[in-house]
Amino acid sequence: MSKTSPPAGERLQKVLANAGMGSRREIEGWISAGRVEVNGNIAQLGLRVLPNDDIKVDGRKISFRRLEPPEREVMVYNKPEGELVTRKDPEGRRTVFERLPKLKHGRWIPVGRLDINSSGLLLLTTDGELANQLMHPSQQVEREYAVRVMGQVTEEQLEQLVNGVELEDGPARFEEIVESGGEGINRWYHVVIMEGRQREVRRMWEAVGAKVNRLKRVRYGSVMLESALKVGRWRYLSDKEIDELLQTLGLKAEKKKRWDKAPGQRKERSPRQRASSEAKTSKPKRADASRGKQQQAERDRPSTSKRPQSKGRGRGKQDTDKAANPWAKSRPGSKRRR
Repeated sequence: MSKTSPPAGERLQKVLANAGMGSRREIEGWISAGRVEVNGNIAQLGLRVLPNDDIKVDGRKISFRRLEPPEREVMVYNKPEGELVTRKDPEGRRTVFERLPKLKHGRWIPVGRLDINSSGLLLLTTDGELANQLMHPSQQVEREYAVRVMGQVTEEQLEQLVNGVELEDGPARFEEIVESGGEGINRWYHVVIMEGRQREVRRMWEAVGAKVNRLKRVRYGSVMLESALKVGRWRYLSDKEIDELLQTLGLKAEKKKRWDKAPGQRKERSPRQRASSEAKTSKPKRADASRGKQQQAERDRPSTSKRPQSKGRGRGKQDTDKAANPWAKSRPGSKRRR
């Protein structure tokens, strides 16, 4: 009995989602509304496309270069306060993308957002599908924040936050709250939440009458914000860290497959490969014997190639409030609530 060969091509909504154009559900809405064309015909849900197909969204052609999924890369960026998680700001304010390495193919897609007054861990990836899965509420990915609250917080208020409060867009609750000390009128807490609605953490504290004057994300899923990563700096996640992140979604640790290349298309190097190549120094020329053995040895000393560092405009202000992760070892006298 002959085996049935798998259908050719990829589903249209998956291809567009991989290109970072939106979530699959959002793109399915575009297709249902007749906004997407393939080879001059209105696309239907379930349609599979090939690299040489002509795809248009709202009448604008999507180039093959945009549609071909880039090599999966994930980076962590330590966002300072005062930066926006947007590509362009009408008011000309600084955005996080001004500090990130440029991509020849694809684009950096932020996993969730942090408002202009919040800081800390921001994940970015070239994989649109991965970004959407990490953000989707159904995946129940943990987000951990260090929160500085002004004024005294009562036991009743903390119990409310754990049991749930009502917001304008529905109920919300913290999975855990850990008291983490503080000085004067300010108290630090570490909280865990399983979704990422707009300004949700701040709005939850406001719902119980408390005011947040500082908010810093310190963990997203399995990725922690380590102290070695200074404010305004970024680094690539290792393959092992990416695999651990995939495991939080219940996905197998595997390399992302590239879409088949169209005729004449050259395979591009990943951002990490290009940055590493640019960081290498050129091979030194042999020194003239007359310049002495010492100069000869110095010039022939092998160069080292280091992993590229971010090109931020400064290290930024250090966080002196010690908003470290307390889950492994809580401070003496701290209380943990679930």
